[in-house]
Amino acid sequence: MAVHEPVLGRTRESATISTDDRPTLHLVTCGSVDDGKSTLVGRLLYDSKMLLDDQLDALASDSKLAGSAGPALDFALLVDGLQAEREQGITIDVAYRFFATQRRRFVIADTPGHVQYTRNMATGASHADLAVVLIDARKGVVSQTRRHTHILALLGVRHVVLAVNKMDLIGFDADRFMAISADFRSMAKRLGIADVQCIPVAARDGDNIFRASPRMPWYAGPSVMAHLESIDVTDGIDDRPFRFPVQWVNRPNADFRGYSGRVVSGTIRCGDAVVVHPSGRRSRISGIVTADGRLQQAVAGESVTLLLADEVDASRGDVLASGAPPIVADRIASHLIWLDDAAMQAGRRYLLKSGTSSTGAVISALKHRVCIDSMAQESAQTLEANEIGYADLTLDRPLVCDAYRDSRELGSFILIDPVSRRTVAAGLIDAPLRHATDVRWHTLDIDKSVRAGLKQQKPCVLWFTGLSGAGKSTIANLVDRRLCELGRHSALLDGDNLRHGINQDLGFAPEARVENIRRVSEIAALFVDAGLITLVSLISPFRADRDAARRRFADGEFIEVHVATPLATCEARDPKGLYKRARAGELSNFTGIDQPYEAPDRPEIAIDGATLSASDAADLIVSYLREHHYF
Repeated sequence: MAVHEPVLGRTRESATISTDDRPTLHLVTCGSVDDGKSTLVGRLLYDSKMLLDDQLDALASDSKLAGSAGPALDFALLVDGLQAEREQGITIDVAYRFFATQRRRFVIADTPGHVQYTRNMATGASHADLAVVLIDARKGVVSQTRRHTHILALLGVRHVVLAVNKMDLIGFDADRFMAISADFRSMAKRLGIADVQCIPVAARDGDNIFRASPRMPWYAGPSVMAHLESIDVTDGIDDRPFRFPVQWVNRPNADFRGYSGRVVSGTIRCGDAVVVHPSGRRSRISGIVTADGRLQQAVAGESVTLLLADEVDASRGDVLASGAPPIVADRIASHLIWLDDAAMQAGRRYLLKSGTSSTGAVISALKHRVCIDSMAQESAQTLEANEIGYADLTLDRPLVCDAYRDSRELGSFILIDPVSRRTVAAGLIDAPLRHATDVRWHTLDIDKSVRAGLKQQKPCVLWFTGLSGAGKSTIANLVDRRLCELGRHSALLDGDNLRHGINQDLGFAPEARVENIRRVSEIAALFVDAGLITLVSLISPFRADRDAARRRFADGEFIEVHVATPLATCEARDPKGLYKRARAGELSNFTGIDQPYEAPDRPEIAIDGATLSASDAADLIVSYLREHHYF
């Protein structure tokens, strides 16, 4: 999945094979591993007579070498192009294939079945009008079938062909086919997929692929190709409200200013009124320009440059719209498909990219996770790779968007880890979240500056971070004592002590550590507001979490103190016996052993805990406070 551009959404004319007027059907094949997806696609290509002689010769040669289909042709080899795919007999990447019949053109995305490649399946499905879900007749509906179908429902794929494959291996049992069909239809109905066509097939032999199979006379429905050629998947995209995300401000000279991009829905004509979101400024379309000249109108799927009658401020990420207004919100509720191997962490900061817009985002709350086997919504604190959940997101600035059910392009986004630059999640916007109107910030007469003046000091937080056994608590305790002796007003928040009270419900998994730090930073902020010099002693192993804590304070109020004691020294000290227990496997998620520690890049104070005594370290910190006029 690409990192720099959102993967969800489609273009009307992308990936087509000619310029004739036959309609194009975008479809995706999905299902569990080894259910025959690639074989079915290969059979469609073969039976549609779209293969050249040299391709047929290569297929025969490759099939003989692979030996996976006996003396017959192995049609999966037409799709499985990667060496690793051929060696393992599985699909890893999304394979796009194109073919046509007299009635229709087809773009097929053959997606992998393995659970670890779910992100690839979501990518292929995001462009699809219809899905062909493969099921092995011997296995029936399995977990991966449910996962893929749930993703199809989330991605707005409302037309499904259920191909119950390998019917030859169960003796073309009609009762087995009917049972699997009923099981799948029941699941699809709960997910909101009403249009399901169930077809029994033997993809390798071509049964019910292009024509009816004489080996299943009890089946009276259409073949796969007959259904694909006849189904109507038009979604009325031209009739939807006009949406035009600005991709580029086109200004080649002082006499021309246009806004370039692609019409994602609706129709726009010269003279039509539009609103620029999120600013809300109004204007009219004075011209529609393309490389081939000017147009009187533009429809969904066309890339154009729009000219406005008025001088308005619009830039990349803004959206020109008419009709029903889009959503403009800085808090959204969304479905998330988690793609990264590292688990989701509420409170962690990510980059959100939607269409031409990008903004910082925090997953403020995970509402539920979907149990794939039962489809039940269950309480959870995190999402692991390939899990699906529903979460609230808080954005740095308002996002112009639509609910995904109304617009694939403006209702989808990806989340990117700002450090690794990996795409960690695909998101589907459900609704904006309203800010509470009955909870308001109450202005107080006595503020932080008054309390600080009474104490004759500048409040701040000293955030001590380092490995267990580094000496954080010892040094922080000495600093607290020194400040008390100097008549300063201070408070010490020690991580272990807090876990006996407000944080006693939290463990040590990454997501629990995020919440631990969030709570402590909020308490520290209250103490700073009271005018205190606040000392916080926490391992706080992750840089992103410490950065989030820093953002809670004003400039100059957050002082990061890195007690940089080497792991070997900390383990030799082992004052609580924790390293010994961790090495013995009795403790999990122990920082430095089976959980990483990310050292600060530029701490305000760095302490060499291996060579500097705790007393000298405390004196160094107090001197820093004096020199920077905190008292």
